[in-house]
Amino acid sequence: MDVPYAEVIGDPIAHSKSPLIHKFWLEKLGIEGDYRAVRVKRDELGPYFAQRRRDPLWRGCNITMPHKVAAMALVDDLAPAVRRIGALNTVAVYYDALRGLNTDWYGINLALPLDAAKDRDVVLIGAGGAARAAMEELRQAGPRSLAILNRDRDKAARLAADFRMTAVVDDLNALPPAADLLINASALGMCGFPSLRLDLNRMRADAVVMDMVYDPVETPLLEAARARGLTTVDGLSMLIWQAAMAFRFFFKAGVEEPDSPELRALLTR
Repeated sequence: MDVPYAEVIGDPIAHSKSPLIHKFWLEKLGIEGDYRAVRVKRDELGPYFAQRRRDPLWRGCNITMPHKVAAMALVDDLAPAVRRIGALNTVAVYYDALRGLNTDWYGINLALPLDAAKDRDVVLIGAGGAARAAMEELRQAGPRSLAILNRDRDKAARLAADFRMTAVVDDLNALPPAADLLINASALGMCGFPSLRLDLNRMRADAVVMDMVYDPVETPLLEAARARGLTTVDGLSMLIWQAAMAFRFFFKAGVEEPDSPELRALLTR
């Protein structure tokens, strides 16, 4: 049966948890629709959008590596946040036009405790696409101070300059004292990548540690943070909240409790 549908595209794509999340909500809300994972190679991106534009049932797509930047040139309109971040992760159909959006920073905003970054001392690890989404959140929140830790210090400095924020730039062996919020926006700790192990003793007692890695959900960084009694935010929280925003764009419906125990159980079994 033909039904409205959305997709997640990337290369590779088999690992994506997005179909599980969106199909769970479609069933829960009784919405007639579908959500699929489609592998799209770099040279297939243009033809993919050309074909989907002609399909009246297509509602849009989420976009993962390596297309978050290239897709910006293939849509009709970019949300202001996308222009600032320099990458998109969602394309939605608006009155027969394609609009590029970035729900990653929404996910960060909704997953973090209220005012976790406002007037606080923040450490950001990484300088890639996920870090750019985090920087949009930090730009809006207005931290008291910001340090960016990255193997390529020049790239970290460019990241701060792109967002017109003052930041101390250092390598991964450094952690400024008395930090209130630590965000890992790198791939360190993800399956197949080296672990991220930091000395968290200099974090404040009420600090928050957020790890965007969701495979595994329990990373060495989060284990260390919990051992210190710090508040932690795992990668599934961001993944689920950004998906909830995309779901609203695709299917015009809100999810009452996005980060539910039932959905978490489905994603972690």
